[in-house]
Amino acid sequence: MPGTTPTPEWWRGAAIYQVYLRSFADGNGDGTGDLAGLRSRLPYLADLGVDAVWLNPWYPSPMADGGYDVADYRAIEPVFGTLAEAEKLIAEAHDLGIRTIVDVVPNHASDRHAWFREALAAGPGSAARERFWFRPGVGDGPPNGWQSIFGGPAWTRVPDGEWYLHLFAPEQPDFNWNNPDVRQEFLDVLRFWFDRGVDGVRIDSAAVLVKDLDSVEESYTDHDDVHEIYREWRRLSDAYGGRVLIGEVWLPDQERFALYLRPDEMHTAFNFDFLSCPWEPAALRRSIDLTLATHVPIGAPATWVLSNHDVTRPVTRYGRRDTSFDHADRKHGMPSDRELGRRRARAAALLAMALPGSVYVYQGEELGLWEVEDIPDDLREDPIWARSGHTDPGRDGCRVPLPWSGTEPPFGYGTGEPWLPQPAGWRDLTVEAQQRDPGSMLCLYRSALRLRRELLGDGTMTWLPAGHDVIAFRRDSGLVCVVNLGAEPVPFPARGSVVLASGPLGQRNGGDLLPGDTAVWITEEAR
Repeated sequence: MPGTTPTPEWWRGAAIYQVYLRSFADGNGDGTGDLAGLRSRLPYLADLGVDAVWLNPWYPSPMADGGYDVADYRAIEPVFGTLAEAEKLIAEAHDLGIRTIVDVVPNHASDRHAWFREALAAGPGSAARERFWFRPGVGDGPPNGWQSIFGGPAWTRVPDGEWYLHLFAPEQPDFNWNNPDVRQEFLDVLRFWFDRGVDGVRIDSAAVLVKDLDSVEESYTDHDDVHEIYREWRRLSDAYGGRVLIGEVWLPDQERFALYLRPDEMHTAFNFDFLSCPWEPAALRRSIDLTLATHVPIGAPATWVLSNHDVTRPVTRYGRRDTSFDHADRKHGMPSDRELGRRRARAAALLAMALPGSVYVYQGEELGLWEVEDIPDDLREDPIWARSGHTDPGRDGCRVPLPWSGTEPPFGYGTGEPWLPQPAGWRDLTVEAQQRDPGSMLCLYRSALRLRRELLGDGTMTWLPAGHDVIAFRRDSGLVCVVNLGAEPVPFPARGSVVLASGPLGQRNGGDLLPGDTAVWITEEAR
């Protein structure tokens, strides 16, 4: 693979950058991000210091759910570009030493998918309908009382009287994974993208593929039979030289979570416990310990994530009184102190990057962007907004297009009007502005990712004695990470040379002090 190192198991300690393509960079001026825009910004990602990019779905889609309603798994959405451009992107990224991970959505398709259109035309009892969950209703109602994750019933009726299941939006009918056609189809989809040089796949909603419709309760999460699906996928990825499988697995039970990371299943899975954790020392220590206790015994690397395209941006979240995250309550409109949030987000970045395993950076996180909560209601596109009866604004606020340059929208994102409006206040957060400021969030991320590649990544850690409000640990390389989550400055719990700090440090009586909501990386002095 040109440009990429042949490091085995590169993913164990990788820094992976999430690209929400629609909002990254617009190359043709239509207001929507695309492959041309991403290809033009690949040098930016190489300079940032990431090892791979993960792209949200880029397939043809009516965009009922931001592309997670896939109409064709073997093509590119025309708004984004062409398959030929995607192949060029993969090759150009490889030339810069960047690997490519694509999203695969196995739980559901778009209602425009050829299979679903065939199923509607074929009628009840047909083989085409067996690829989905079509069922007769009970009386005048649906087959059961299951509710959609997006709100409202999980069943929609078709003209001939049958109902089909959709755990998400009605435009996203669920596949029936008991059907051999479905299993074979997705193995073929994986082959299609692996043949084009893709280095791995992120598996959307990985724990909900297998359903039990006969259960009285909603029974679709984490069935034992789902593991055979991923064992099949792992055999295929191994046959391609170890393409990586990354699971989106939301499970509170860590023992059940660990089953997805057995040596013959997925390579890694997202760490939502850490992502959702409040900015509190005891809670963070507990989350880190729980994560390592889950991963280390099975030899799987941990992942550390602060945000993604579904989650409130850290600068806003960490500036609130309640700094935790919960999909059921996004705390939209809760007051947020952006300066406090920015200080904590900088410290959280150094904490996450110092921990053993791989780390994910969601686009704009490295710029310190805040959640845009004042999007006009008529411009909101997240289906959660409509499905909740306009009570939950949804996830659009973390999907606003990036600011690259200039002092007015569209901030170099493109020449057309962005599909979601950018705040005028982002003029100080553009890539151009931050490149000139050595104290910017962008410069902090660049420095941290460079040092991380040299000194951190995969491995182990050892906790160090520290005060109640302080987290401190030593990594294999000898680098020490110290984070003060309290309000008052504290003396450094380790002596040595500071190689990176998330904010200004203090001094008292000739000794260094670590201010509140600040993190520091130290190389210890020899004892």
